[in-house]
Amino acid sequence: MGDVPVAGAQSDFDRGLKLIQQLGGVERPAVLDLFESLNEGAFGEECVGFIYGGVYHRPGLSLPARQLATVGALTALGYASAQLQFHAKAALNVGCSRRQIIESVIQVSSFAGFPATLNALTAVKAALGAAEVAEGPSDEADHRPASDVEDRYERGLRVMEQVDGDEGRKVVEALQDVAPDLARYIIEFTFGGIYTRPNLDLKHREIVTVAACAALGSALPQLKVHIHGLLNVGGTRQEVVETLLHVAFYCGFPAALNAMAAAREVFAERGVG
Repeated sequence: MGDVPVAGAQSDFDRGLKLIQQLGGVERPAVLDLFESLNEGAFGEECVGFIYGGVYHRPGLSLPARQLATVGALTALGYASAQLQFHAKAALNVGCSRRQIIESVIQVSSFAGFPATLNALTAVKAALGAAEVAEGPSDEADHRPASDVEDRYERGLRVMEQVDGDEGRKVVEALQDVAPDLARYIIEFTFGGIYTRPNLDLKHREIVTVAACAALGSALPQLKVHIHGLLNVGGTRQEVVETLLHVAFYCGFPAALNAMAAAREVFAERGVG
C-alpha cells in the first residue's frame, strides 16, 4: 500500500523552516544537515514541520515566552548544552533581552541545582558571547545595600505569598518539624533573592519554573505549586497547558503527560474550566 500524502504537510514544513531560520538566524538550519548526514532527512523534515511549523504557531503562548520556557526546560535537563545554545540565540532573535535569557537560567537554580545552572550559564555565554553576557544587569541594577540582606526573609515571605499563596505556606509549614532551616533558605534565597531580581517579571518567572519542573520529571508536587503560582500572578489556564505541551518536545512525552495530570488536578482544585 503506497504512502498517502498528508494534507498540508508541505506547508507545515515551509512554515517551520521559515521559523527555524528566524530562530537560528541562518538560511540553512544545522539540524537538517545532521539528519541528512544520517540518511534521515525525511524524519528531520517531519520534526521541523510538526514542531516548528505546528506547535510553535499554536495560540496562547507568545514566541518569546516559548523561548524562555525552552531555556528553562533545557537548563533543568542539564545535558542539552548544544540545544540550549541554539535556543538562547533564538530567544535573542525573537525579541528577548540578554538579561531575560540569563535570568531564566538563574530562575531554575533553586529547582535543578547549581551545577546545572552553572553549566547552562556557560552554554549561554558561549552562545551569546562573553561581551554580551557581561554587559551588566542593565539600568535596573540589582545592587542591594548590605543592610538589605537582613530584610530578605520578610521580602521573601511577601513574594511567596504573592506567587504561591496557600500552597507555598503549606510547603514551609511541612518543613517546620524536620528542617526549618531549609524552609528559611527557600524563603530567603528563592523568593527573597531570585524572584525579586529585575529584568524578568513574575509571570515569566513562573512560566520558566513550570517548564523546568515539568522537564525534571521528579518534581510533580513542586510543579503543582508553581502551576498555582502561574495562575496567581496572571497566567491563564491556556498558558499553563501550552507551556507543558511545548516542553514535551524537549523533555519527552512521558514527562509532559505526568505534568498535564498535575495541571488537571490544579485546575480541578481551583475550578478552572
